[in-house]
This record gives sequence, structure tokens and C-alpha cells, in this order.
Amino acid sequence: MRCLVVADLHYSLPQLDWLVSAAPQFDLVIFAGDALDIGSMVDFRAQIVVVKKYLALLAAQTRVILCSGNHDLDERNAEGEKISRWISEVREIGITCDGDSLTIGDTLFTVCPWWDGPLVKQRIVEQLRATAESRPRRWIWAHHAPPANSPTSWGGKRFFGDVDLVQWIMQYQPSMVISGHVHQSPFIADGSWFDRLGQTWVFNAGLQPGRPPTHIVLDLAANKAFWLAAGQAQWIDLGAPLKRPANTIEEPPDWLTSLDRIADPNLARPRAASG
Repeated sequence: MRCLVVADLHYSLPQLDWLVSAAPQFDLVIFAGDALDIGSMVDFRAQIVVVKKYLALLAAQTRVILCSGNHDLDERNAEGEKISRWISEVREIGITCDGDSLTIGDTLFTVCPWWDGPLVKQRIVEQLRATAESRPRRWIWAHHAPPANSPTSWGGKRFFGDVDLVQWIMQYQPSMVISGHVHQSPFIADGSWFDRLGQTWVFNAGLQPGRPPTHIVLDLAANKAFWLAAGQAQWIDLGAPLKRPANTIEEPPDWLTSLDRIADPNLARPRAASG
């Protein structure tokens, strides 16, 4: 199984176009939060309409997982905590989203919402506890914020990660946690796109402007993770201990060569969902 991982696209239509073009090559797309951009001049409601169209295009081509990020919150629940109501609606088009789990072969994926207060946080606690009872050997979480005190949450002056996530990881030791949120972590000193807590691999692709977006590919059959950014291409062996720096990709696999073709905006552009 090969999974394409992105996060923090922040209503970048060129990046969403690329994602739709790339999706057919993968068994699963994991979108780890912040599809929207609260700082955009585009009305938030219009962003939701357009992004949902893109998600429908994705879901028509492959399986899709989407967790909410802090930019995706559009409502408050009865207790006053911020939630992403619109993300719960994409379940209707076959997307696995906040609070859901998805099993593909021998792998269980669990999708955690962004939590803004104690009630949603408690739902995550209960979600993980219930899911752990029947977990298979490989258990992967989508959780927008990376863990605290990890290179994947290093912002240059301080960490921006989730302290509670660290506790959950150490308690359950999932195989992987897919995050985003801290845009610069992979590109700065003491930051990284990958880390390991106990037996758990943690990933954060980071953010760069333009097409294509920075992304990670998890090749679970080969037990490798690849990170692709502008001018950078690295990989790590998921079956080996944590080692830095990552390996440079010297012999790109066929799927990577194909993605390089898609990255050219003059090639294979899909019909824009906003049209």
C-alpha cells in the first residue's frame, strides 16, 4: 500500500489541483488538516464550497482521510468549543474524517479532530481507548498538531506541539502519527519532517508555496517513507532505528518520476473544481 500525505494546503488551488492529479497513483490520500485559510481574502463559506468539490474529486479516485486543523474550525458546539462542522459533512462523499477509523488490509487508520477544549479532547481519549481494543499490528493516526518537544514541532524559537499527544503516543505506541501545523519544521536547524517516539514514527511534511505542495509518501509494502519538497528528496527506512540525516533519493522509483511530471503546471492539469 502506498499513501500520499499532505497537510496545510491552506486553500491553495494550484496545490489542490496537483493533489487531484496525483491521487490515482496512490491507495490512500491522508490530508492532515488545514485545508482552509482563515487569513484568506476569500470568504470562509466560499472556501468550504470549493474545497468540498476538490475532496469529491479526490474521493472519486482513491480513498481519502481528512482530519481537521485549527484553520478548519467553522462553528462552536453547545459547550462553546470550536469544531469543524463542514468536515463532518464530507463523510457523505465517502471520506474518512474526524472521529472515524478506516481499515485497509492489515492497517488501521484513526482520524483525530483538532481539539479546542476539554470535551473534544475527552472524545479523542475515548476514541483512542476504544480503538486500541481491536488494533492490528499497524496503527496510524492522523492528528494535525505534531507532538510537543519533537523536531517535527520545532518553530525555530520554541516548540508548537501537543503535550497531550505525547502522552497518548507513549500510552498506545501507534506505528505512525501523521501531522502538520508547524510549517517550517522540516526546513530549519533542529527541525525535521520525521521523528520517533518509542516505537512510533511521527511525520510533518511542512509547507512551501507553489505547485506541488511538500508531501510525504508512505510505501508500507517497502517499509519506507519519502519526503518531497522543492529541490529536496529524502527517504528513511521505517524498519531501522531513527537516524539523521535522512537518506538522499538517488534512484527515484517509477511513481516518483511520474509525480515529477505532474508537478509541471503545463502538464496534466485537471479541471479546476472551482470552475
